[in-house]
Amino acid sequence: MSLNLQSAHSLCLLRLSAIGDVCHAVAMVQAIQRQYPHLEISWVIGKVEYQLLKHLPGVQFVVFDKSQGWRSYLNLKRALARQHFDVLLHMQVALRATIASLAISATYRLGFDRARAKEGQWLVTNRRVAPLATPHVLDGFMGFAKALGVTDLQPSWNIPVPASDTEFAQNLIPSGQSTLVICPAASKAERNWLPERYAAVADYAVAQGYHVMLCGGPTALERDLANAIQGFAKHELDNQVGHTSLTQLLAVLKQASMVLAPDTGPAHMAVTQGTPVIGLYAHSNPRRTGPYTCLDLVVSVYDEAVKAQTSGDVAWGTRAKGAQLMQMISVESVLARFNQLSQRLSH
Repeated sequence: MSLNLQSAHSLCLLRLSAIGDVCHAVAMVQAIQRQYPHLEISWVIGKVEYQLLKHLPGVQFVVFDKSQGWRSYLNLKRALARQHFDVLLHMQVALRATIASLAISATYRLGFDRARAKEGQWLVTNRRVAPLATPHVLDGFMGFAKALGVTDLQPSWNIPVPASDTEFAQNLIPSGQSTLVICPAASKAERNWLPERYAAVADYAVAQGYHVMLCGGPTALERDLANAIQGFAKHELDNQVGHTSLTQLLAVLKQASMVLAPDTGPAHMAVTQGTPVIGLYAHSNPRRTGPYTCLDLVVSVYDEAVKAQTSGDVAWGTRAKGAQLMQMISVESVLARFNQLSQRLSH
């Protein structure tokens, strides 16, 4: 099934969260914009994610604040009460997104194929994308653009940031300064690597002439992890955890030479800026959720972990379970990737 949007005027995208996923979605949106520049695009998005993408060209945002509970659905219904869209891209498999979609009036309601349309999504759509057996999340999203007749599906990103944020980042990381940015914290503590191992990599990078910066959000988990890393490190690190907005962090990641991160949003933010990422994976399949352009740099123990927990064939989206899995990633394996990337950047 392919919809031709040449005669269409409006499209609504429903993708509320999370940071990494909305970064993937941007590539799809901008692929659509290249082929259908006339199309008016609205995006129903989460409150935090909006702060990253609010300067995106050619997109009108409708913020869905889930912290408001049931009122968030009423507010969405009011915001869209007088609008009817030619197409809805229902791109989030979550019950709250399924409920939120009921507030969106659209002729064509495009969702995932039946195998992926969980949480009742298939009940509120009337068109489906083509099935994909083993896609990266970004490729799965690009299936929506393909269903709309988009032919150029090569991912690219243009996420503008204010000039003041670019200046902020350039003051932190002057042009030409070799900088390793470590974004050590994921949304769940079990996905974080050990602080003493982050510190060992940081010390090695400093010895190789790199400036090392710690970045992340203001939560207690992130601040505590950054402080623990500094406590184990032999060198003074530039701790910017909790000191950047999302657009400032995006600008910092653009200035960086390389990024080290677990399965977390900033890894995907760095990809949008063309900065190489060393990703650390144990719980989720990096071929599905890893930094899209840097899968060759991933350090993964996922296959080993999930096979120890599963008999027979492993479903593509299966997560490995356990609070200690990240301990399986050695400092030596990460340093090997660091050296590989450092040599690549020096040529």
